[in-house]
Amino acid sequence: MLNPFGEFAMDKNPTTEVDEESLNVVTFELIKGGFQSALKETGSLIERTAMSAIVREKKDYFTAFFDGDGRLASGMAHPVGANMMECILEEFSVDQMQPGDVYLYNDCYRSRGGVSHLPDLVFAAPVIFEGKLVGFCTCFGHFMDIGGSTPGSYSGTSTELYQEGIIIPPVKLYEAGKLKDDVINIVLRNTRYPDVMRGDMRALVAAANLGVKRSTELCDRYGAAAVVVAFARMQSQTENAVRKAYAALPDGTYEASDSIDSDPLTGESKRITVSLQKYGDDIVIDMTGSSDQAKGPINFIMDETGPQQMLGLYFISSDPTLLVNDGLFRTVKEVRLREGSILRPRFPAPLIMRSITMVRAQQALMGTIALATGGEVSAGSPAYVVAFIRSLDPGTGKTEVIPEGIAVGYGARPYADGHDGVYYVSQKNYPVEFMEMRYPVEIESYGLRADSGGPGRWRGGAGVIREIRFMGQQGSALVRVDNVKFPPWGMKGGQGGRPGRVLLNPGTEGEQVLPPISDSVVLQHGDVLRFETCGGGGWGNPFDREPERVQKDVANGMVSLEGARSDYGVVLDHDSLAIDVVATSALRAGERPEFKMFHRWTDEPQRGAA
Repeated sequence: MLNPFGEFAMDKNPTTEVDEESLNVVTFELIKGGFQSALKETGSLIERTAMSAIVREKKDYFTAFFDGDGRLASGMAHPVGANMMECILEEFSVDQMQPGDVYLYNDCYRSRGGVSHLPDLVFAAPVIFEGKLVGFCTCFGHFMDIGGSTPGSYSGTSTELYQEGIIIPPVKLYEAGKLKDDVINIVLRNTRYPDVMRGDMRALVAAANLGVKRSTELCDRYGAAAVVVAFARMQSQTENAVRKAYAALPDGTYEASDSIDSDPLTGESKRITVSLQKYGDDIVIDMTGSSDQAKGPINFIMDETGPQQMLGLYFISSDPTLLVNDGLFRTVKEVRLREGSILRPRFPAPLIMRSITMVRAQQALMGTIALATGGEVSAGSPAYVVAFIRSLDPGTGKTEVIPEGIAVGYGARPYADGHDGVYYVSQKNYPVEFMEMRYPVEIESYGLRADSGGPGRWRGGAGVIREIRFMGQQGSALVRVDNVKFPPWGMKGGQGGRPGRVLLNPGTEGEQVLPPISDSVVLQHGDVLRFETCGGGGWGNPFDREPERVQKDVANGMVSLEGARSDYGVVLDHDSLAIDVVATSALRAGERPEFKMFHRWTDEPQRGAA
């Protein structure tokens, strides 16, 4: 691709005063720390000022700094990959950028996955110091409603992108600090909740401008040339760490796959297939064998940088000094994707539930690393659970949307249990008090789900049980659960996480187990939705887990007495939970669970539901 900066790319960031070798380590660390601090500050500003619960409470947003070429320099962890600035730089000349400009887009196909579904709006502001472009501050957040066929812009039945909301190509929202009213009026006219939309837009623009201010202060303190060189060194540090991790892998070709339960429109399962070829310094990731694109909204636009970032994040996760940046994208010789596949769908294929496919792609990629390392990676993790409850006021005809994200258990690690009850990355569940004060619902129960985490030497993280009673007059719900037919795998002798499910009115004559992806579920006043979410896979043989750890798991509600005996070979007294040493030793001396590199439940009966 041609450099969108043309000849200007050579002199817009002068480095004659400082080069990467001469920038002293103290100044570098101060600049690096300054940008890390600015990331936290911009995020805090968004949380304090956004109006929607999705952004403010659930924290579904992302902030980042890019260098003058539009390459990621420092950002919050996010596994989508792709260059969020590229489509802006293709549309707008940097020669015409000026302080106070802010750019906006959400076009998934135009950005080649820079944003992966339409509710994520991107705001980008250039950092211009002494007349020269130094970089950009970029923010995006998940907006509560951007139009489309359903309130909340989240549909399980969409067949094309147009049904999922307004599509905004790269446009200039602010020019030299002045809001372009015609642009924002078009956006606000295409949402059911314009006041909330306007408030969230203001919050993200303010955060982008704060990032520009902090970047300018760093340029003023240390010099723009030093900041530019610091960007390059940050990227090199990350790149070198990832290269070192790849170098430790033995040469060979490693193939793994994972499957998505179903396309909600056809019921057809979809497979993600990955081949990782490593010979010397050359790494090739081939995902062309993945299934064709789906008719329903589970497609995911994967840029070539996507699998590099997914694996790179894993390799740098144990070193807090390394940043998420463009260095993740420089270590792989080639990434192969197939046009028309579920990872490279053709416009205008629907995308709104793309995170199911994104998580399965992550798991398949990690499967190749498991094969390369003999299983020295985390066990499988499920996709998080989503629910959109729509409460209709018959008197006014208005619908209030309750967007709910519910935690799952993450896979056990080779050295520790999996995380219990995690929503996604740094995002959070809604507090019970907030839900009941803000929405027409009551939370009947909320807690960890026993036996949902895969048994292992290290236990898979536990999923949760969350019961929501609908207190509106009438309404409907969308629920999205995956990993029911194909729950996450256990690793290196560990057993798989147990699948989840959603029930309507559990324990009553009208109890229903809902299909994993269901839309337009009719709700009447007093109806209850019960979410029993999936646990992560276990790592290592469960009979190698110390009985004392199992005892503690039972005491904390992670494992049942039945599960302690059947899954771990540990016998506990029903009342005191004291370990029966003799019975435990006899049980563990018998037949041990079969060792498998990957283990997944297929016809396992539902457990941990009560």
